Amino acid sequence: MGMVAALALGWGIGQWFAPETETAERALQGEGDGPCAGGQQPLFWRNPMNPSITSPTFQKDSMGMDYIPVCPEDAAGGGVSPAGTVSIDPTIVQNIGVRTARAVQREVMREITTVGRVTFDETRLITLHPKVEGWVDRLFVDKTGEFVAKDTMLLALYSPQLVATQQEYLLALTNWDRLKNSPYPDIREGARRLLDASLTRLRFFDVPEHQIQQLQKTRKVSKNLHIHAPAAGVVTNIGVREGAHVMPTTELFRIADLSTVWVLADLYEYEIPWVHVGDQARLTVPSLPGREFNGRITYIYPYLDAKTRTNKVRIEFDNRDGSLKPDMFGDVRVLASARRQGVFIPREAVLQTGKRAHVFVRMADGKFEPRVVKTGVVVDGQVEVLQGVRAGELVVTSGQFLIDSESSIREAAAKMVAPRQAAAVPEDMDMSDMNMEDMEMPAAIQGGGQ
Repeated sequence: MGMVAALALGWGIGQWFAPETETAERALQGEGDGPCAGGQQPLFWRNPMNPSITSPTFQKDSMGMDYIPVCPEDAAGGGVSPAGTVSIDPTIVQNIGVRTARAVQREVMREITTVGRVTFDETRLITLHPKVEGWVDRLFVDKTGEFVAKDTMLLALYSPQLVATQQEYLLALTNWDRLKNSPYPDIREGARRLLDASLTRLRFFDVPEHQIQQLQKTRKVSKNLHIHAPAAGVVTNIGVREGAHVMPTTELFRIADLSTVWVLADLYEYEIPWVHVGDQARLTVPSLPGREFNGRITYIYPYLDAKTRTNKVRIEFDNRDGSLKPDMFGDVRVLASARRQGVFIPREAVLQTGKRAHVFVRMADGKFEPRVVKTGVVVDGQVEVLQGVRAGELVVTSGQFLIDSESSIREAAAKMVAPRQAAAVPEDMDMSDMNMEDMEMPAAIQGGGQ
């Protein structure tokens, strides 16, 4: 009884493995239906773990895994399909996480983010120099950082030249008083011209109007010339102290009007074509959380920084409340006005191989076709495709590295096998009647196996 049971068990195990063994032997001997489409025999067999190892016949690797057949349609590119086209079962597509996205025709604009530095508005910087030689008699504003209003008295300057000019004016004024009623027009006109010339000389020396009026009223020479602030602003530099000897080349004060400030921002070369003078910009600074300042680009510098390879742009901001201070750093968002129309795909869909870029396009029959593409600008994670993909086509965005590996192997096999087939087989010969064992295989394949 036990012997009968053992025989029955052995017969069952034999029946279980018989189909696989028979299929392997038939594939090895080239008999019956092959594993390829239409019952064709494979061109060669490939190690499942190391695609570079091939064999002209079926076998198993050291781990007991079956070699994978390389069929004629795989090597030749599947008829009309380009070399490297890959067909994947839907279940495997789902398992390896292949995702696709549609190429769309759209118009895009760019928002550029960079870092900017607050600086003075150079058109609102004022430097004061004396018009004459002299000595600082008194300093009314003696601290940097002070805010001064327009016409604020800054200092009193003693100058012998100004004293002499005042005396000349008083003489001309006295002469005019005596000759203005002369019956001779030439005498009256000469006295008036002399008075006007003396007054003009005082004004050219920047003698303030209130001192000229005081001189006309009192007829007394003033020792000191008063120098006033020509505009409101912050004193950023004081170049003299009381008692200092000054010359026309001496800088007395430097005043900055901070009601408007500039922000200098650096843009990369590829970002410059997007921006134009007049584009809006937004500024935020860490010291003023929650606040956003609105400005506009007023100038794009015509040169690049040699070290950073960036182009500087100047953005103007209103700062009447004095919140923005020179040398502050902040984040700048430039709302570029330039727009671009084209076909765009996700950036992750593009595989860069050396100087070329390619993508995988999902075809209607479930195949994945490799295409070399020419790319343009990159905007918000989207890449412009100038050539290679049309709007509406599906491109692979995830899992394409696995597809690319398989595609490269198939494309290499196509390039290796196709020349041999073209040389050995006439155009009118039916390939389906040819036995793979009669075909001369490449040397790399003949020496295959492990």
